[in-house]
Amino acid sequence: MIEVLIGCLALVGAFFAFIAALGILRLPDVLVRMHASTKAGTLACGLIMAGAALFFADATVTFRVIAIVLFLLLTAPVAAHMIGRAAVRTGVKLRNIHNQPD
Repeated sequence: MIEVLIGCLALVGAFFAFIAALGILRLPDVLVRMHASTKAGTLACGLIMAGAALFFADATVTFRVIAIVLFLLLTAPVAAHMIGRAAVRTGVKLRNIHNQPD
């Protein structure tokens, strides 16, 4: 039964990683792409790490998994903010959502 749960966590994590990659390729501007990659990518990594913690069922591996997920949860928003800030400051062309001329 635990193998099924581990497999489901890995598959759902892989699905969200695929969605993050698809978002990077298909979304229109840098801010929306950045949002898709950080949100879905962090969730994907967390699910895959949870599957790894269940698979190994060891206290040291579980502690490392928790540390990895906490590190991602703390650094992904900061990195996304810095990427967005750099994009806006350097004048990257963004999608015009109000159909107003430039």
